[in-house]
Amino acid sequence: MAVATRNLMSTPVRKKKAKGAQVPCEVKDLSLAEKGRGRIEWAGRSMPVLKQVHERFAKERPLSGLRLAACLHVTSETANLAMALKAGGAEVSVCASNPLSTQDDVAAAMVVDHGIPVFAIKGEDHKTYYGHIASALENKPNLTMDDGADVVSVLHSERKDLLPNVIGGTEETTTGVIRLRAMARDGVLRYPIVAVNDALTKHLFDNRYGTGQSTIDGIVRATNRLLAGSLFVVSGYGWCGRGVAMRAKGMGAIVVVTEVDPLRALEAMMDGYQVMPMAEAAKLGDFFCTVTGDTHVIRKEHFERMKDGAIVANSGHFNVELDLEGLRAMSKDVTTLREYVEQYTLRSGKRIIVLGEGRLVNLAAAEGHPSSVMDMSFANQALCSEWMAKNHQKLQRQVYSVPSEIDREIARLKLKAMGVGLDKLTPEQKKYLESWELGT
Repeated sequence: MAVATRNLMSTPVRKKKAKGAQVPCEVKDLSLAEKGRGRIEWAGRSMPVLKQVHERFAKERPLSGLRLAACLHVTSETANLAMALKAGGAEVSVCASNPLSTQDDVAAAMVVDHGIPVFAIKGEDHKTYYGHIASALENKPNLTMDDGADVVSVLHSERKDLLPNVIGGTEETTTGVIRLRAMARDGVLRYPIVAVNDALTKHLFDNRYGTGQSTIDGIVRATNRLLAGSLFVVSGYGWCGRGVAMRAKGMGAIVVVTEVDPLRALEAMMDGYQVMPMAEAAKLGDFFCTVTGDTHVIRKEHFERMKDGAIVANSGHFNVELDLEGLRAMSKDVTTLREYVEQYTLRSGKRIIVLGEGRLVNLAAAEGHPSSVMDMSFANQALCSEWMAKNHQKLQRQVYSVPSEIDREIARLKLKAMGVGLDKLTPEQKKYLESWELGT
């Protein structure tokens, strides 16, 4: 049966027979599916927790009869999540949560091998990006799954007609949670959402170790520059910033942290990093990486102070962390030196290098987080979708934390897969912890 396509871009989409029913999609090239198949299988080997969730979902079908629209980075790990959700009975459609994060071969394999509607092409422009979100919403979802809250935003602005169908959703990342909490605070959020990012098994590992490793990977792949001996500026010392700073230091860089929060700044100092305002750091840095979730963290006044050849990247969800419009206005020329490396030549002749168009450098120039980290994050997504399906009638229109029992179960399954055992409290220890009478 021929695959139906929507021609939202000038890039042609090849029609090819897919397994199962007719599948609407827009991907770069369905003939890439064979390569994507290997990548999905390789990622799945390092995702034992999600595999166990997949196996249980296939037996119990907890999402049966529900339609789910997922706006995520379309990677091999995401493919494994979508397969688990489909095994659980959900009717899944997928679009990209960032224009540069799609792995085109994986997108093709999701369509051809698994009959999952995918609307994502690496490098898509702004119009096409939102066109793909609109296409993913054509399944009239009951559940949403976001990475940055763009689907929620579109539903609440342009597709309010679909809101009565939606019983709940999940959100993957810090930036999205910030947006959703603002909506809930203003009383405009129309359905309950679980902040997957807040799970301990998500942000302590995905944000710190995943972002740390994959960000450095993206910067090194894009530039092939040596970090050892360089001065590396990390803007923001949340869990992502901690991870980037830790990995840059491990590569031999001298790390400087910029912060607005006194507690985080103090922690960075205690962790052995120099801390200073961006206005000072701008004059010193060889590499800059923003991970704050805020806008215009590096601005015109900072670009003006940077060294000739300073390299600037972002690993926060949106590219607004870098004031690229301001940089462009200061520049007399913009040249692409190599893939994902753009050189802005200022009127003074000084050159500023921007990686990955200021978008998530770990996904624009590399492959994103390692699968073993996304295993826990996506197990959270799957289990929180199940929890939402079971409990939505009791929930208010607000942002909920991941239930502690889900968090602990994921940690338990991960340790089990790693062959790690735990001690158990003795009856005496339990009594001691539960009492107030016992002391010295």
